[in-house]
Amino acid sequence: MPIVYLTRRERFSSAHRLFNPGLSDEQNFRVFGQCSHPNWHGHNYELFVTVKGEVNPELGYAVNAKEVSRVVHELVVVKLDHRNINLDVDFMKDKLASTENLAISIWNELQKPLAAIGAILHCIRIAETENNFVEYYGE
Repeated sequence: MPIVYLTRRERFSSAHRLFNPGLSDEQNFRVFGQCSHPNWHGHNYELFVTVKGEVNPELGYAVNAKEVSRVVHELVVVKLDHRNINLDVDFMKDKLASTENLAISIWNELQKPLAAIGAILHCIRIAETENNFVEYYGE
């Protein structure tokens, strides 16, 4: 059976601050620059969730894209959209709110629920800006 990859794009807007609480504001600024501003900053993120599977010959697809969208929206987007990643997002508690850590945490939130609908998670890609994005493959 051929393996296909389905990618679902979602969008959310969130604020965050890159900082290590063990460092002073000045030290954080040296490490993280403007991203460490004590009053936060925000991004309009794009989240790409890629799943893979064998095409079901009776249905013509590997997984129902609407179900993928529902799972991603309920477990991730609702928690992130118009929220402060550092303060409001349960799966980011006690983590530095980098895009890298966000991608890993989203993977951890989605892997089992997507498997429950027959989708094998392949990749989480988050575009923080038009120039910067992170991809995570569960490694």
